Amino acid sequence: MRVRTALAAAALLTLGAPVPAGAAPSPDPGRGLFLTVSGSGNTWIRGVALHCPPGPDDRHPDAAGACAALDAADGDFDALPGDPHPCTGEHDPVTVTAEGFWRGAAIAWRRTFPSPCAMHAATGPVFRF
Repeated sequence: MRVRTALAAAALLTLGAPVPAGAAPSPDPGRGLFLTVSGSGNTWIRGVALHCPPGPDDRHPDAAGACAALDAADGDFDALPGDPHPCTGEHDPVTVTAEGFWRGAAIAWRRTFPSPCAMHAATGPVFRF
């Protein structure tokens, strides 16, 4: 079963199609995190690798800010300082995941927010890509 899942993920990556969050590749151990943001029911998904400290090949648009937020929370995604601001009552759920390693500790975190605004307010620059 694992071989089939790995082959399916590889085929999707080869075709350039989005990969479900559970099948997404994560960075090398000790080298970073793979972050995803997806719409309700995984109707769309995007992801990016984040390395702390950021390197020249990082694709996260605010890698330094995301790493600073993770440092402030000591790697605890539930304790991110966020970017507190008011949000409307709009219901447009988004799910975020973080898989990989931060400062040598394994991370596997997932959370659904009621809207992109609520996600940004809670997570700050980490999932702003």
